[in-house]
Amino acid sequence: MANMNQYEIERFFCEILQNEKEISAGIAAIRTLMKVLENDESETVQGLHSNLQIAVAVMKTTEHPVTGVASGCELFMRFITLATLDTKTFAECKSIMLNRGKLFLKKLMQAKGKVAELASSFIIDGYCVLTHSKSRVVLETLKEASQQNKRFEVYVTQSALDDTGKEMCNQLREANIMCTLILDSAVGYVMEKVDIVVVGAEGVVESGGIINKIGTYTMALCAKEMKKPFFVLTESFKFCRLYPLNQHDLPNEFKYTARTLGKDLSQEHPLVDYTPPAYINLLFTDLGILTPSAVSDELIKLYL
Repeated sequence: MANMNQYEIERFFCEILQNEKEISAGIAAIRTLMKVLENDESETVQGLHSNLQIAVAVMKTTEHPVTGVASGCELFMRFITLATLDTKTFAECKSIMLNRGKLFLKKLMQAKGKVAELASSFIIDGYCVLTHSKSRVVLETLKEASQQNKRFEVYVTQSALDDTGKEMCNQLREANIMCTLILDSAVGYVMEKVDIVVVGAEGVVESGGIINKIGTYTMALCAKEMKKPFFVLTESFKFCRLYPLNQHDLPNEFKYTARTLGKDLSQEHPLVDYTPPAYINLLFTDLGILTPSAVSDELIKLYL
């Protein structure tokens, strides 16, 4: 057993995302930290903590979304390092860290199912549902509702720049769910037919707003104007300690890939936007159904 170098960390993280399509970047990052922890040869808590921080920095420089990586890793580090408060030897401390890490990961793997179970009851037979891009937890929820013998129609935005909406639409069709792919610019046109809007989130900030694929804010504005419920489906490991006031307050590392950060960003298109809490009706999470104003209380509990 030997410490993982930066190349090995990046390869391990990227291979999870390449080979396991249903795993989010946040969970892949936490699995990578567990691997680093298992292989670490440090003899002090400070040394181990430093190596974990290096691993987080390496994963943030890949071409994968940073928001979930940042929030998931921060919460994971907070959870496992509590072990340092109640142990005397480093070996005992590391053993407890590993056990806590496995427990944390197990809870995360169950989170998507809990969200789907809660949110599926809000999808009523005969509904027309609008969603944006591809979201694993939204897909799981729609499948759950379909398995309850509900019949509904789904509109999915194509989602430029990477057209992930096409993949979402194909997966819905494979599950025998009626689905129509629409242009991002057609959101206003179809909104009058829609009964409910459901989206995922790359991150949930302290205000109760969300960071998600570019175009989410536009959809929320339109839903608010036309008085359509706008629901967010997300796991609690995506809660992050940020408080953006507007689009420009989002950190650049969240808005752009590592490849573009060194360039003139005025010529680059942001990958995500910020939807303020005023446009969100409810958030369905593994912690329960929350109003946006309740998110800050849950964040405090998570980081206590």
